[in-house]
Amino acid sequence: MVILPTLHLLLLKHTHSSLRSCRELWTILLGRSALREPAQIEAELDRHWDRLHQGLGYYKPPSSSSAGKVKENKDVAQPLKDFGLRISKLLGLDEQQSVQLLQCYLQEDYRGTRDSLKVPQKIADYYYEERMCLLRCVLLLLTYFQDERHPYRTEYCNCVNKLEKDLVSSYQSQFESLFKAEAPTWETHGNLMTERQVSRWFLQCLREQSLLLEIIFLYYAYFEMSPSDLLSFTKIFKEQGFGLRQTNRHLVDKSMDALVDRIGYLSSLILVEGMDIDFLHKCALEDCTEQHQFSNAPDVIKEMDQLLLTFGDIPHHGPVLLAWVLLRHTLRPDESNPVIRRIGNTALQLGVFKYLSTMLKGLGVSGNNCTASTAKMCIYGLLSFVITSFEEESLQCSHLIDAACEVLSAPSLAEVFWEMKPNMGLGMILDSAVGMFPHKIGPLLQLLTALLSNKSTVKKVYNFLDKMSFYTQVYKHKPNDIISKDDETLWRRQTPKLLYPLGTGQTNLWMPQGVLGQVMIGGDQGYVVRWDYSYSSWTLFTCEVEMLLHVVSTADVIAHCARVKPILDLVHKIISTDWTVSDCLLPLTSRIYMLLQRLTSVINPPVDVIASCVNCLSVLAARMPGKVWSSLHHTGFLPFASNPLTSMGMKAGNYGNLLVQIEQPRGEYAVTIAFLRLITTLVKGQLGSTQNKGLIPCVLLVLKEMLPTYHKWRYNTYGVRERIGCLILELIHAILNLSPEGEDQGSMPTLQSLCIYSLANTEAGQAVVNIMGVGVDTIDVVLAAQPSSCGSEGPGQILIQTVKLAFSVTNNVIRLKPPSDVVSPLEQALTQHSGHGNNLIVVLAKYIYHKHDPALPRLAIQLLKRLATVAPMSVYACLGSDAAAIRDAFLTRLQSKTEDMRIKVMILEFLTVAVETQPGLIELFLNLEVKDGNEGSKEFLLGEWSCLHVVLDLIDSKQQGKYWCPPLLHRAALAFLLALWQDRRDSAISVLRTKERFWENLTTPLFGTLTPPSDTTEPCVLETCAFVMKIIGLEIYYVVSGSLEQSLKDGLQKFANARRYEYWSQYVKSLVCHVAEMEEEGICYFPETQMLISAWRMLLILSTSHSDVMQLTDDSTKLKLFMDVLDGAKATLTTPMSVPCLRLGSMMATLLLILLKQWRGSTAPDILSPLSLILESVLQADQQMMERTKAKIFSALISVLQIQGLNGGDISQLPQLLLSVCETVKDEALALIDNTRHMSQVGDTTEDEDSMETDSPRGPQKDQRDGVCVLALHLAKELCRTDEDGEHWVSVMRKVPVLPSVLSAVELSLRSKHNLYFTEAALHLLLTLARSPQGAAAVAGAGVIQTICLPLLSVYEVSSNGASQSFSRKSQDSACWPGVYRLCMSLMESLLKTLRYNFINEALDFVGVHQERILQCLNAVRTVQSLACLDEADHTVGFLLQLSSFCKEWQFHLPKLLRDVQVNLCYLCQTCTYLLHSKKMLHHYLQAKNGEALPPAPLPRTQRPPQTPSKEAAGGGEREEVEQKALLAVQCSLLKILSKTLATLQHFTPDCCQILLDQVSSLLCMDLAEYRTLFVLSFTTPAFDPDVPPSFGTLLATINVALSMLSEMEKKKEPVSLSIVSLINLFSLFFRSLLMFTMENCFYVLISQAVRCLKDPSILPRDKQRLKQELSSELSTLLSSLSRHFRRGSPSSPASGILPSTQSKPPTPGSKASHEGQEPFIQLVQAFVRLVQR
Repeated sequence: MVILPTLHLLLLKHTHSSLRSCRELWTILLGRSALREPAQIEAELDRHWDRLHQGLGYYKPPSSSSAGKVKENKDVAQPLKDFGLRISKLLGLDEQQSVQLLQCYLQEDYRGTRDSLKVPQKIADYYYEERMCLLRCVLLLLTYFQDERHPYRTEYCNCVNKLEKDLVSSYQSQFESLFKAEAPTWETHGNLMTERQVSRWFLQCLREQSLLLEIIFLYYAYFEMSPSDLLSFTKIFKEQGFGLRQTNRHLVDKSMDALVDRIGYLSSLILVEGMDIDFLHKCALEDCTEQHQFSNAPDVIKEMDQLLLTFGDIPHHGPVLLAWVLLRHTLRPDESNPVIRRIGNTALQLGVFKYLSTMLKGLGVSGNNCTASTAKMCIYGLLSFVITSFEEESLQCSHLIDAACEVLSAPSLAEVFWEMKPNMGLGMILDSAVGMFPHKIGPLLQLLTALLSNKSTVKKVYNFLDKMSFYTQVYKHKPNDIISKDDETLWRRQTPKLLYPLGTGQTNLWMPQGVLGQVMIGGDQGYVVRWDYSYSSWTLFTCEVEMLLHVVSTADVIAHCARVKPILDLVHKIISTDWTVSDCLLPLTSRIYMLLQRLTSVINPPVDVIASCVNCLSVLAARMPGKVWSSLHHTGFLPFASNPLTSMGMKAGNYGNLLVQIEQPRGEYAVTIAFLRLITTLVKGQLGSTQNKGLIPCVLLVLKEMLPTYHKWRYNTYGVRERIGCLILELIHAILNLSPEGEDQGSMPTLQSLCIYSLANTEAGQAVVNIMGVGVDTIDVVLAAQPSSCGSEGPGQILIQTVKLAFSVTNNVIRLKPPSDVVSPLEQALTQHSGHGNNLIVVLAKYIYHKHDPALPRLAIQLLKRLATVAPMSVYACLGSDAAAIRDAFLTRLQSKTEDMRIKVMILEFLTVAVETQPGLIELFLNLEVKDGNEGSKEFLLGEWSCLHVVLDLIDSKQQGKYWCPPLLHRAALAFLLALWQDRRDSAISVLRTKERFWENLTTPLFGTLTPPSDTTEPCVLETCAFVMKIIGLEIYYVVSGSLEQSLKDGLQKFANARRYEYWSQYVKSLVCHVAEMEEEGICYFPETQMLISAWRMLLILSTSHSDVMQLTDDSTKLKLFMDVLDGAKATLTTPMSVPCLRLGSMMATLLLILLKQWRGSTAPDILSPLSLILESVLQADQQMMERTKAKIFSALISVLQIQGLNGGDISQLPQLLLSVCETVKDEALALIDNTRHMSQVGDTTEDEDSMETDSPRGPQKDQRDGVCVLALHLAKELCRTDEDGEHWVSVMRKVPVLPSVLSAVELSLRSKHNLYFTEAALHLLLTLARSPQGAAAVAGAGVIQTICLPLLSVYEVSSNGASQSFSRKSQDSACWPGVYRLCMSLMESLLKTLRYNFINEALDFVGVHQERILQCLNAVRTVQSLACLDEADHTVGFLLQLSSFCKEWQFHLPKLLRDVQVNLCYLCQTCTYLLHSKKMLHHYLQAKNGEALPPAPLPRTQRPPQTPSKEAAGGGEREEVEQKALLAVQCSLLKILSKTLATLQHFTPDCCQILLDQVSSLLCMDLAEYRTLFVLSFTTPAFDPDVPPSFGTLLATINVALSMLSEMEKKKEPVSLSIVSLINLFSLFFRSLLMFTMENCFYVLISQAVRCLKDPSILPRDKQRLKQELSSELSTLLSSLSRHFRRGSPSSPASGILPSTQSKPPTPGSKASHEGQEPFIQLVQAFVRLVQR
C-alpha cells in the first residue's frame, strides 16, 4: 500500500474529470456553490437527471468487461488502475466507476496523509457518502418542487416531472434488494473487509433504506398510490417487519436503534398515505365514496383484510390498522363488521395515539423538516377523520391530545384548524378540552399553544380565551349553597361566590347568585359540574398565578405549579409570536418577577416552571431590556456583586444555587438554557453602561463556573451539552460585538474588557480552544450519525455552529485585546507546538476539508489569518508534514469552479497576509522551481502546485464576468499580487512580470468604465482599480525605466492615448465630490473610496518624477489633472465638515501641494482664489482635526506666491489672505505662549544648555517645521514680500495685533530656548518687513529690541577658555539656535540700514549687550572654519559695517568696545588673507577640524543646491571632488568676510580724498586724533600668529592675494571634474566682483592709513621714509600687474551692487564703472604713488 505518495502526484494530473461527484451536485442544488443562477441549476439537473432517476441503481456491480476497459484505458496511470481494481472488489462496485470514484475522492476528499492503510476505509466512507448525496438530491427536489417560495421551484418541478414515471418502482426494488442483501465477508470482498467495515456497511444499508423510504413517502404525498401498490408495499413491509426483521439483524447495535425506528415510522406513513385518508374523508362528507380508488378494488381489500388481521405485534402497525379501519368503515360499512372491530381493537391495544405522538416527535427532532411536516399533514387527516367517525370516549383521550398537539405544530395546520367548523375533526378535541376547563387547565392550553403559528392565530387564541362561557368544577360532596333539581342534573347557586381564596382588593373571579350548572357526572364518587358562567380566562390565569404565589411554601405547590406552567408556556408562545398582545398580558407578565423570586427560594424549586418564567422574560427583554433588567434586578435570581464598587464578592444568586444543587445532580438544564438566552438577549438589548455593569456578575458566572466545566457535567439527554456550549458562546459573541461603551470607564471593567481578559488569561479561553480543537473528523462523524443531513437543528449543526462561534470569539478577542508585551495564555495555547502534530494550527488548517457548511472552513481560515498576523510563529512549521497536503487542499478549493466564492476570497486574503508575515508558508504556496540556467543567475518557473496559476486565471481579462470569477474574487486576487509587490517578493514578481499577457490582463480594469459614484453597487471594483494602480506604481518606482517590460510600457502608452488620465482624474474628482455631498448620511463604501483616491494620488506623484515612462508630458493634460485635484480639494474642504470629508480633503491637499511644486509650468493661472476660499473655510473648522490640512494649504499658498513672484503679476486676494493669515499667526502665537509657559512649569527643560548647537526638543504638536504656526509665518512673509509698498499689510497689522503677539512669543521662546522653528520663521518675517521703511518702523515700534536684545543671551553661552567650543560645526542649513542668533544679527543690520539714526541707540544697546559674543566670533575664524562659524562672522561683520557709519555715536557710547572691534577687525583681515593666501594650509585645517561631513559650496543666497554629505562620496575621485567643493565654499565665505571687514575698516580710517587733499594742500587740516592707527609699520607677509599685529604688509598681501585669485580665475586651471567646472562658472562672476571690491577697499584703507602715518608727528622721519619707499615699490609692482590684468578685460568693482555702499561721504571714484582708459581706483592709486615718490 505504499503506492499512495506517488499515486497522489500521479493522480492529481488526471483529476479534474468532467464528471461531477454526487456531493458536488448536492451542494450545487442546495445553492451553496458558485452556481446560483436558475439557468445554471437547470443545466446541472438536465445533465444529471438520468443518474437521479436510476438512484442507487446508478452504481453497477463489477463485471469482467468493465475491468477490461479499465486495463485498456491509456489515459489512466497504472497505479490508479491497480488501486481502482482493489477498491472495486472491496465495495462491490463496477471497475470503471471505481476508478472514477477514486479520481473524485482524490480531487475532493483525499487528505494527503501517508498512513495509506486507512485509505480504503476513507474511500469506502466517501463512496457511502456519494450514495447518500445522490438520494439527498432526489429528496431535495421532492421537498421543494411545489414550494412557491423556493428560488429554484420551476427547475425542480420540471425535473420531478421527468423523473416521475417508474421512479418509485425502481426505488422500491432498490429498497428490497437492500434489506435482503447478504452482509459482505472477507471471502467475497477481499481481506480489506474487516468486521468494522462490515458494521459500517450495515449502518450505510440502514441509512439508505431510510432515505429511500423518505423519498417514496414524499413522492406519494404528491402522487396517488394505486391499490395494488399499497398491497405490494404492505407485503414488503410485513416481510421486513417494518425494519425490525432485517436480514442482517445480528449486526444491529444500540446506536442504530433510531435508524431502525425511522424505517418503521416511514413504512407506516407510506401505507397510511397510500390509503389517501384525506380524500376518503372528503368523499364521505360529500357522500360519493365510490370515487375513492379503493371502492373499485374488492380483491385488494380482501387480501389486505387477511394481511392486516395478522398485524398487531409491532407498534408501527397501529396507524396502518387505524387507517384501514376508517377505510373499510367508510367504503363498506355493512360488510365484515367483526373484522373492522378486531382490527380497530388491535390498533387501540397497540396504543396508536401514543405511538403517533412518539413518531411525530421522532421525525421532527432530526432530519428533513419537510418530511416531518408532511407526516403531520398525513396524520392530521387521519386524526380528524377518526375523531369525526368514532365516539371520543372509545379513544384514548390524553394521548389523543398529545398527538393532536404534535400534529398542529406544523405551521400551516393551525390556520387550517381555525378555518374549520368547530364540531368537525380536531375541533371536537378542543371542545372536549373546553368542557373540562378550568378543572383541567393543561389539555386546553396545550392545544391552544400548539394552535399558535402566526399573528392572526394569536388574535383568535386570545379572543377564544377572553370569552369563556362555561366554568367546570369538581366537587367531592354537594355544597350547601346549592339548590338542585330532583334528578340532580341541574344545580343553581344560592349565593354569589369568590372562586379563589385570595385577599380583598386582589384580582378574583366572582360567580354571581342564580348561576345554573349542568351536572355532567354525579354520584358517590363526586360531581363534575359545568356552570353556565361567562368570564375571561386571562383573569382566571392571573388568579392562578396569585394562588401559586400564596401557596408557594406549602405542600400544594406542586399541584399549583402543574396548573401555572401551561399558562406560562402559552404566554411565552403568544408574546414571541405577536408582540402587540403583550400589553393585554401585563397582569400576567408583571407577576413573573415575583413568581421567580418566590419559586427559586423554596427548598425544592420547581425547575420547569422557573424555566418557563425565564423564557417569558427573554422574550420581553428583546423588546424592553431596560424594564426587564430593572425588575429582574430585585428578584435575587441573577448573580450579583455584594460590594458594588469592586468585582470581588460576587454572589451566585438563586440561579447559581439552583444550577449547582439541582440541575447538575439531575442532569437536566432547562433553567440554564433559559438563563443563557435571557442574558444574551439583555446584552444584545444595548442597555446603558450602568446596567451592563450590573450584568458583569452574570457574565462572570458564565466565564468562571460554566464555560470551563460545562462539558464535564452530567447530562441525561443527548445534545444538551452541545446546545449549552453554543449558547455560552453566543453570549460571549454578543458581548464582543457590542459597540464600545462610550467614555464611562470607571474603576470596574466593562463587559467587553471582562470577556476579553477572561478569555485571554483564564481557563475560559482554554475551553474555547478545546471547542475549536474538535476537528473536522469529529464533525464528520457526528454529521454521519444523523439520520438525514438536511436538518438545521441536528446535533451536527449545533456542533458546527458552536465551533464557528468559537472561531469568531477567538478572532475578536485577539483583535480587541489591549496590546501587551506578555503573551497571554490564550495566544500560547493557540500557537504552541506540540510534538505530535496535533497543535491547533493544524486542526484549524484541516477544517479546509469540511464540505457541509462553507462558513466553517471560511471562519477557520479567517482565524488563521488573524493568528498569522499577530502571533510570533511560523504557520508552516506548525503544519509540519501535513503542509503540502493542506496546501493542495487549499488550492483544490481555490481552483474549483463551483466552490463557494467566499471561501476562495478568504483563502486569498489569508495568503495575502502570509506574504508579509509567513515567509515559509508563502514559499510553499508560490511553489517556484529554479530553472536550470547559467551559474549565478537564478531563473524561476511556476511549480505545478503554485497558487499563482489560480491568481493568473482570476485576473485574466477573458474570465471577467464569468460566474466563477465575481468582482470580489478578482479583487482578492489583485490584493494578493499587490502584497507580493509591496513585500518585494522578487522571485515571484520576476516570474509574473514576464508571463504572457500579464500586464495586459492586470491593467484591464483601468480601461473599464465605472458606474457614477452615486449608483455604485459593487465598491470592491474601486479597490480592484486601486490595487492595479498601486502595482503599476511600485513596478515603475522600483524598476529602472530601461528595464521595464515592453508590454507594461505599451500598456502605459495605451493608457495615455486612450485619455485614461483624464477619465480617472474626472472619476476621482466625482468620487470626492460625492463624499462631500453625502455629508449627512455618510457613504457606505468610504474605505474603498479612500483606497482608490490614495492609489491615484500615488500614481500622480510618481508621474511627476517618471513622466517619460508614464507618458504624462502634455501640459494641457497636466493642467486638467491639476484642476481636478484643486476642485476635489475645494469640494471637500469648503463643505460642512465630516471626518470622511476631512480625510479626503487632507489627501487632496497633499497631492495639490506636490503637484504645485513639481508641475510649476503646468499649473493654472488663477489658483489663489480657490486656495484662499479653502483657507477661509479651513480656518473656521474644528482645530483639532484640521491641523495637518491647514499646514498643507499654507504650504500650497507659499508655493503659489513663489511661482507668481517669479512670473510677476498682481494679486487681488492679497488683503483678504493677509487678514486670514495674520489672524492665524496671532492665535497660534498666543497658543504657543500658553503652551511654552505650561511646559516650563512642568519643567520640561531636559536639554543641555551648554553649547549653542543644542536643538530644543519640539513642543507638543505646536513647534514643528511644517506646523501651522511656522507655515503661517512663512506665508505671511511671502505675502508681505509680494506687497512691497505696504499698502495692505500696514492696515491689516493695525487691525490685528500680529507683531505684539509674535514678539511676545519670540521673547518667551528665546528665554526658555524652546520653539526653535517658530522663532526662526518669526525672525524671517520681521526681516522681510524690516527691508522697507514702513516695515522697519513698525517692527522697531513694536519693541523688537526689548524682545530680542536680552533674551537672546540665553540662546548661547560665552566660554572663557577660547572661542572654539561655542561655535557649532553644524551645517548652517539645519535649524539651530546659532541660526537664530545669526538671524537676529541680520535683523539688526537690516533695521539699522533702513532706519539709520532712528535706530542707532537700539543698535548700540544690542552691540553692547552681545559684545563678548561679537568679539569672540571675530576671533573664532582663526580656529574654526566651519561654514556655520564663517556665516556668523559674515553676519556680524555685516552688522558692524552698518554700525560703523555711526562712528561718533559709537565712540561716545562705547569707546572701549569700538577700539576692541577695530583691533579684532584688523586681525580678522589678517586671518582671512592668510587663509586665502595659503590654500594648502586651509585644506589641511578643513581636513583636521571638519573631519565629519563636508558641506557643499553655498551658492549666492537665493539658490542653494541640495546638500551632499561625504558619506555618499565613496570613491577617491568623488571624495576629492567633495573636498574641492568644500574648499571653494570656505574660500567664498572668507572672501565675503574680508570684503565686508575692509569696507567697515574704511569707516574707521580718514576719508581718502580728504586726507590726500589735506596732504597736498595744507589749507584743509584734519584732526588726526579722531582716527587711530590701525596697522603697524611693518611690511612682512601676514602670519597666522595672534601675537603678530596686523601691518601694512597685511594690506599689501590682501591686494596680492586678490590679484592672484583674479588671474587664477582667468587662467581657469583644469579642475577635478565637471561639477566643479559648473560650480566655478557659477561663482566666477560673483568671485570677480567680490575680489574687485576687496581690492578697492584695501587700497582705500592702505592709502588712508599710509597718509595718516605720514602726517602723524609721533612717527619718526626715518620710518616715514621707509614707508614711502616700501609703498612706492610695492604699489608700482601691483599697478603694473593690475593694468596688465585690465588690459585683458575684467569687470570693474560692483561695490554698489554686491555690498551697497553705506558711506556718508561721496562714493569713491572706483564705484563708477568706466572702461575709458583705466579703472578710476587705479588712477587714485597712481596719484598716491606719485605723491609718495615726491
